[in-house]
Amino acid sequence: MVASLQHNVITFRPNHSHSKPLSKHSLKFATIRCSATSPSRRYTITLLPGDGIGPEVISVAKNVLELAGSLEGLEFGFKEMLMGGAALDLTGVPLPEETLSAAKQSDAVLLGAIGGYKWDNNEKHMKPETGLLQLRQGLKVFANLRPASVLPQLVDASTLKKEVAEGVDLMVVRELTGGIYFGKPRGFGTNEDGQEIGFNTEVYATYEIDRIAHIAFETARKRRGKLCSVDKANVLEASMLWRKRVMAVASEYPDVELTHMYVDNAAMQLVRNPKQFDTIVTNNIFGDILSDEASMITGSIGMLPSASLGKEGPGLFEPIHGSAPDIAGQDKANPLATILSAAMLLKYGLGEAKAAQRIETAVLDTLNRGFRTGDIYSAGNKLVGCKEMGEEVLKSVELKISVPI
Repeated sequence: MVASLQHNVITFRPNHSHSKPLSKHSLKFATIRCSATSPSRRYTITLLPGDGIGPEVISVAKNVLELAGSLEGLEFGFKEMLMGGAALDLTGVPLPEETLSAAKQSDAVLLGAIGGYKWDNNEKHMKPETGLLQLRQGLKVFANLRPASVLPQLVDASTLKKEVAEGVDLMVVRELTGGIYFGKPRGFGTNEDGQEIGFNTEVYATYEIDRIAHIAFETARKRRGKLCSVDKANVLEASMLWRKRVMAVASEYPDVELTHMYVDNAAMQLVRNPKQFDTIVTNNIFGDILSDEASMITGSIGMLPSASLGKEGPGLFEPIHGSAPDIAGQDKANPLATILSAAMLLKYGLGEAKAAQRIETAVLDTLNRGFRTGDIYSAGNKLVGCKEMGEEVLKSVELKISVPI
């Protein structure tokens, strides 16, 4: 997503040689003189910090969102609510009714991370992850967009050879509310031999496939015009229907090149030749796995944002990384995925492309200036923590103006 910005924006840094340096405490309230002086548009954002490093990265992203918005004439009203393990500890449920109600009434939702070792042995309905599934269902978001771009500044952080990783820019469009994660029947039982069994159902209806296919084709049309549908149609009936319906929808998009790939081959091709992919569309479980795999091509899961969208109502925006309880509270988290999720919130959730571009360009500038958290650090750069990385992004947001060519 941000990789392409380097080719379509011109940036310049205002001359502040005669002014006092900005302190880290004044950054939040700093303004550019040519920006809007009073807000013209107001939005309500529900913040769900969650667990582990979630509160740390949400705090940073909120500051960036506020500053970028103020410079583009936007004002935000934030409402912070409990979710996940934090909600379990205080309310006894992973998604309180008041949290879901607040989310539904907002213009967009920004989530940090949920889960942790503390709750791993809970019953399923008492796990933090159940709250996330309930939130997605409650908001009726069915399309998950997960970009994976290898930035030139971080190509050496990829686990793949430079010539393989360099230039990768793909988007995974994942169906989010159907398939094996939600299909019924599901549960536990006993077979004819008296053995305990666990079972789940992979099931998709025509409308579920059609609507995610439309989102994927529209996404590919706005990118490089190539869509790869990933399934397991040689084995699974649900995938056979998936392929049939994607091909049917394709007739409405003659300008988009459609290909098909089995999921096992797709997993291999993502590490063998990831540049062959533009846009990938796939079901819930395959998308869950492939998007995490794609994240490591970029160098760190801490760099990747995501957007979950529905037909109407607020979208859900979150980094794809987990709660990382092993580093929680130590100021080691990478906040850039959450910051970029805030940019996606502006672009896809609110239609505020200029403010989104300001954030995306600020992230690039911060990386250009050599600041790195531990997960993306390499020799010759400056190692910083979560808070300092956020402060450096704020400097770039405030001091840089982006002008589309």
